[in-house]
Amino acid sequence: MQSRLAFEYILTSQGIVRDQAIVVAADGRIERVEPRGSTPCDGFLAIPGMPNAHSHAFQRALAGYGEVPQGEDSFWSWREAMYRLANRVTPEEMFIIAREAFWDMLRGGYTSVAEFHYLHHMPDGRPGAQMGRAVAAAARETGIRLRLLPVFYQNGGFDRPARDEQRRFIHGSVEDFCALLEELKGIDLGLAPHSLRAVPAGSLPGLIEATAKYLAADAPIHIHISEQRREVEECQALYKTTPIELLAKFVKLDARWNLVHATHATASESALTQAADATVVLCPITEAYLGDGLFAADDFVAAGGHIAIGSDSNCRIDAIEELRFLEYGQRLRTERRARLATGAGLGLPLWEAACRGGAAALGYPCGVLSPGHFADLVVVQREAAALRGHDVDSLMDALIIGGSRADIGDVYVGGERRVHAGVCHGQAESARAFDDAVKRLNST
Repeated sequence: MQSRLAFEYILTSQGIVRDQAIVVAADGRIERVEPRGSTPCDGFLAIPGMPNAHSHAFQRALAGYGEVPQGEDSFWSWREAMYRLANRVTPEEMFIIAREAFWDMLRGGYTSVAEFHYLHHMPDGRPGAQMGRAVAAAARETGIRLRLLPVFYQNGGFDRPARDEQRRFIHGSVEDFCALLEELKGIDLGLAPHSLRAVPAGSLPGLIEATAKYLAADAPIHIHISEQRREVEECQALYKTTPIELLAKFVKLDARWNLVHATHATASESALTQAADATVVLCPITEAYLGDGLFAADDFVAAGGHIAIGSDSNCRIDAIEELRFLEYGQRLRTERRARLATGAGLGLPLWEAACRGGAAALGYPCGVLSPGHFADLVVVQREAAALRGHDVDSLMDALIIGGSRADIGDVYVGGERRVHAGVCHGQAESARAFDDAVKRLNST
């Protein structure tokens, strides 16, 4: 059934237009954008919903834990706390945690998510697809658009066997991993070799070839890479080259590839990524949370590189804040202002760039409000404090600099309203179940 949504302002591929309506076809895609006429407005400012290009939903249950210093505290010590959580989560708890994370994403401006899913097996190590199915069930209940990325994970580090704490992540062979993909049939899938620490680069061509029968020809491929200095140093010591250069020696980098973090990529690696039309997925809040460092995003974007954003650890879920962290990180890195801005300002080109890169990272026609694309949109409230005193030319700048998820009113996925006035249907019950699960999982 066709529907029509009218707004005072809409951010389209042609910029912000006034008094227009979005006509949504029965399949949830935009049929056309037309003058609003006398139709009452459904909201103030409609912008494309942000694709979340990198999430570990189960880590939402870890936020706020593990903040007491443990010696030389770093990503590597935080990882021990993550392992403790990972080895306790049941499929039922996975559903509860993912549902709450996905509701949070919708309220935070995300309308689709690439779930980098490596918590595969049961707590006792038995294989199966129950955990992945729990994530998919949570996505269906909340209505967020899901691209599930089953993660292939073999080693515990460069040239090191997997640890016991990683047993739930591990597949002993590509054949075992393909059996999981078969069990997940019916869910939109991509492929995620975890990292070059966890998957030897030489095995990637065989992995891609073996999994092709379970994936669409253009299904996205995601990989963690160059996140930590130690990772880069170990790669150089073993292979005499850097991680992205090593990856490019074994696979053909192209638009299917999404390099998550790339924090410590060299200038030549960034140029290689840009030339390959691959996307760098940045998670500024999590990268700050874990003390990863800062990718030179300003130089990469200026050279024509594609970026997307992700909520990663889900310690804080807010697409607006994620982009502000991204811009401010570049300002701190270079000691200069307006690093990702253009002649059109900061907010509009930054939101559009992240939406465009995120759509590519998920492999969905989303991230832009124009015909043929999904009607996935976020409505910014007229009374948003950050927008006071601003007109159409600076609305998006004001939103990125001073706004937050609190300024989001309604959220639509495929033209169906999933958040109304900042509230999701069933969120109170979800919150109670999440509260119980988090306390139970983090008890000693």
